[in-house]
Amino acid sequence: MTPFRLGTRGSPLALTQARMVADALRAAHDWPADAIETVVIRTTGDRVQDRPLAEIGGKALWTKELDRALLTQEVDACVHSMKDVETIRPAAIAVAAMLPRADVRDRLLGAESIEAIPHRAVVGTSSPRRRAQLLHLRPDLRVVPIRGNVDTRLAKLAAGEVDATLLAAAGLDRLDRPTVGAAIPTDVMLPAPAQGAVGVEVRADDAHALALVAAIDHADTHRCVAAERALLAGLGATCHSPVAALASLAGETLRLRASLLDEDGADEVCAALEGTGPEVGTELAAELLDRAPPAIRQLFQA
Repeated sequence: MTPFRLGTRGSPLALTQARMVADALRAAHDWPADAIETVVIRTTGDRVQDRPLAEIGGKALWTKELDRALLTQEVDACVHSMKDVETIRPAAIAVAAMLPRADVRDRLLGAESIEAIPHRAVVGTSSPRRRAQLLHLRPDLRVVPIRGNVDTRLAKLAAGEVDATLLAAAGLDRLDRPTVGAAIPTDVMLPAPAQGAVGVEVRADDAHALALVAAIDHADTHRCVAAERALLAGLGATCHSPVAALASLAGETLRLRASLLDEDGADEVCAALEGTGPEVGTELAAELLDRAPPAIRQLFQA
């Protein structure tokens, strides 16, 4: 059998997520260990670590090299953290599956809670969402950019370059660090849209790969993430746009909560809406933009 080629970034977390996808595919199809080949592709986002993502090209820095490898048939599928995937994707690429979603929360490192962060402390994050949410809750804090993989950020915290930082709980759990940091409840800080979800993309015209990968799709995760991504599309959100969202399911009812903030967290608009499909994201985006003050609305392109 010709190995199924799985493209991935080379960071420890990306490789862990690729192994999760490979294990799921082997289990679903009763494949032997050598049935899948992992192909590591170095991205611009991995190479450029000294500037915030929004300043140097946004989420495409994580995907464009993987997209190229997929479309030139160097790989059969690509594994992504869905929160790092641009909202509008090429028509030639399809999200064929998502794994069951992990912990969606952020974890705070350096303090037991946001309230416990020392007055005027320095907090490192390059996420516009996290920056705005932190300053909304604690306007006394100084928020500075910080980039790098999990180990790099932990090293900067340990070296005293920052007093605290935030990381996704899902990534820490997948790297076997379940006790690192204090989880922030979602009613305090909503996560990024699609946080905690791992997706697998294939060529849209590759029926064979679509069928193979669809076998590992977690339908509930896919529904929730599709609604959150529809919200982003409806907002015209970019990497500069502080937006948080989380969808949940109760039976067939999908409930989407979201908040938009200005860059410094002074203004915030929140809303929730129920529905059954991704259109709830489009409808909630329109409601939020209609209610948002000019300082927030100008950060979105819709």
